[in-house]
Amino acid sequence: MAPARRSTASPTTPPEPSPAVPDVPAVTTATSVAALAVLTATAFAYVTAETLPIGLLTPIADDLDASPSAVGLLVTGYGLVVVATSIPLTALTRRLPRRPLMTALLAAFTLATVLSAVAGSYPVLLAGRLVTALAQALFWSIVGPTVAALFPPATRGRAIATLYASGSLAAVAGVPALTWLGQTTGWRVAFLALAGLGLALTAGTALLLRGGTAHGPSAARGTAPDRRRYRLVLATTALAITGSFTAFTFVAPFLTGVTGLDDGALGPVLLLRGLAGVVGVVVVGLVADRRAQAAMTAAVAVQAVALAAQYVAASSVPVVVTATAVGGLTLAAFGAVLGARTLQLAPGDTDLAAAGTSTAFNVGITAGALAGSALAASVGVRGVAAVGAAFSLAALATVVAEGRGGHRDDARRGRRRLAG
Repeated sequence: MAPARRSTASPTTPPEPSPAVPDVPAVTTATSVAALAVLTATAFAYVTAETLPIGLLTPIADDLDASPSAVGLLVTGYGLVVVATSIPLTALTRRLPRRPLMTALLAAFTLATVLSAVAGSYPVLLAGRLVTALAQALFWSIVGPTVAALFPPATRGRAIATLYASGSLAAVAGVPALTWLGQTTGWRVAFLALAGLGLALTAGTALLLRGGTAHGPSAARGTAPDRRRYRLVLATTALAITGSFTAFTFVAPFLTGVTGLDDGALGPVLLLRGLAGVVGVVVVGLVADRRAQAAMTAAVAVQAVALAAQYVAASSVPVVVTATAVGGLTLAAFGAVLGARTLQLAPGDTDLAAAGTSTAFNVGITAGALAGSALAASVGVRGVAAVGAAFSLAALATVVAEGRGGHRDDARRGRRRLAG
């Protein structure tokens, strides 16, 4: 694979600026932190919205006279839209400044969620969900580079890790809280509450992204662009997330039917998994700026070990509960470091690179759910964990290959410096 192209401009001729966005004025630290908080809360809202129908499946189906499988499509169809549209939407909007684009995405989220809440029929609810999915597809493609532009390179990894903490927090707090609200007061109330959050975030985005509306030259391109290594990151992402979700799709029947836990223990175990995810994000945030590749390798390796342990010691409650929690930790850690790694290796525009990794991540989610469902009948619920471990080992091979490619590049640069 050919290495990433380098600029051929002469020393007296400045390189051609990125066509994606104009330069932007610097922002204060306080403004940057406030903008990061709003964008993190926005990511929290999107992750919550994506999976909220799972917990409200029965009341939605009863109210709209729809089958459970049709309501399930509100989640699976949502994910497929994100996979199919992330890259095209990013390419279409790459020249637009970030503040108005982000504000428009939040406005679309709010209006689509209101539409979902007042839907009188299943097709209207599905339409609202698909509009939300379109907004999410573009949001996850541009939010990483947008956050990166708010902070100096030395602290971008921590900022990106903070952003990705939203996924774990949504699993721990957002989805359970709104599920409880929807079950006790009606599913429409839960969607309206989410729309209220979206409205507040729309205003916050319009106010706080004034100084960092689009990434400047330092964030428009990867800091160490490498097309071959970026493609290996895409492969690692798809394989690792497929492995994680192949096993996680059947976590409930595994815990109750194989390990022997009571149904009442499912909630605490999944809560523990979500809390472990928060820990994973915090740990990655400490090292993402300096050791992103090592952190990614460690996350994939530990995931493979955890899933293998879950399969081998399937009847051991302590082992399986620990493995389930570690799986949440590694998934969240991987997602957090992936953003930082993308900003390092992006061979071209970072928005398009982020769209690529977002697509790979969602492909892994969809492929994992499909693989788990397809294989459970043949290999059994316990065997699904082994399949997840196999995918994780394949991901480990690709991430190790990516790291070795970096060592070879460093060695070549060192030899060139000595020769010069």
